[in-house]
Amino acid sequence: MTYFWILWGFVAIIALVVLYFFFIGMADGSVSASNMGLWMAMLGVVAAVLLGSLWLKSQERLGLAKCVLYILAVPGFLYLLFLLLVIIGKPRWN
Repeated sequence: MTYFWILWGFVAIIALVVLYFFFIGMADGSVSASNMGLWMAMLGVVAAVLLGSLWLKSQERLGLAKCVLYILAVPGFLYLLFLLLVIIGKPRWN
């Protein structure tokens, strides 16, 4: 049960990052009518993962709820590891 909430919290942080970039894009004009469909699809998937996992947990399907959370948690964790590697390793990009 605790693992579910840790995983859900990590995915919620990922969702906040997506929302941050969406609103920053709205402010500077990079989110426009031409790519609004892509943004709505991405925000819809993030919301579906978060709300779907909560619904599955309420239906006593904890294992399936964790699997749904892994849809965003695994790529988010891998990207976090990549950023840590870049910060710690200080690679040469040339």
